[in-house]
Amino acid sequence: METLPTGISVLDRQFGGGLPSGSVVVLKANPDSQSELILNRFARVRRCRYLTTVRSADAVEAALSRDGDEETTVEATADAGDLDEAASLIGDLPEDGTLIVDSVEPLEDAASPAAYAQFLDGVRSSVDDAGGVALLHALRGGEDPQMRRITEQVADVVFDLRTTVTGTEIANRLVVAKFRSGAALEEPLKLKLTDEVAVDTSRDIA
Repeated sequence: METLPTGISVLDRQFGGGLPSGSVVVLKANPDSQSELILNRFARVRRCRYLTTVRSADAVEAALSRDGDEETTVEATADAGDLDEAASLIGDLPEDGTLIVDSVEPLEDAASPAAYAQFLDGVRSSVDDAGGVALLHALRGGEDPQMRRITEQVADVVFDLRTTVTGTEIANRLVVAKFRSGAALEEPLKLKLTDEVAVDTSRDIA
């Protein structure tokens, strides 16, 4: 099975070069985190189809253009919770391409279990056919959407970005609790999320 780089060097080192082709990845994060930086890195490394349910296409394109990306097709849903519309906008992925859904939460909230599972089947089929990778941005805040368990169950890999503020320090730790075709990380990765994604080498405040 081919391994596809994530565009984030620390993750690619940990995973032996990247993620297996055909992987569906969930990135759980707080809305006030810098998790969009991770999405942008995934979008830049290969040709990408970026489906946004919460931001305008212009806003996403502007953020990606700052990174010099020219191979991402951005689609925006008119109705954030419309599964049929979201499915129609996924389209055919380019070979080895990346599919990003940002964010999946409105789809989880609006769907019936059967309809949402069917949407995820479509995501799976798209990345399988292309030999690519899908990244589902799953924001959390308060209670999880009723379909979040289905999202995590279907996923091959679950990234859990945990952001904590202690005094003047903001700490971002990436926990990889699930990695279906590899080994989940035994320790969280402490990440520095500023204008890039890198290992945070600062010491924790006791």
